[in-house]
Amino acid sequence: MAMRRIALTTLVVPDYDEALIWYRDKLGFRVVEDRELGGGKRWLVMAPSGDETSGGLLLARADGAAQAASIGNQAGGRVFLFLHTDDFDGDHRRMQAAGVRFLEEPRHEDYGTVAVFCDLYGNRWDLLQPLSHFG
Repeated sequence: MAMRRIALTTLVVPDYDEALIWYRDKLGFRVVEDRELGGGKRWLVMAPSGDETSGGLLLARADGAAQAASIGNQAGGRVFLFLHTDDFDGDHRRMQAAGVRFLEEPRHEDYGTVAVFCDLYGNRWDLLQPLSHFG
């Protein structure tokens, strides 16, 4: 059987450059690919630095009112994305210092250490250091 994995997750944004700067400067993501597609569209993929195997975010500028209405609420207010780390305390401190808004204090769960934060549009993320058996 062929290997399968989710390669990209689309995140609808209002502006490519604004999103690129936030994910790069606040979360430490790297630009994997940034290519003009014509008509003002870009293929803009970002991913966490230090992990060449994880899937990335395809930042897609909203096209029309329906897509624009979903910005910041792509999962109906639930945690939408999960950013795994092997240094929760260090990443949490660095992200706070960069101005990332956490909605709670870190907590220890059966599956690992976690805290919910919001991106610049209000999408909820988990910063999560999973226990090894949940990797």
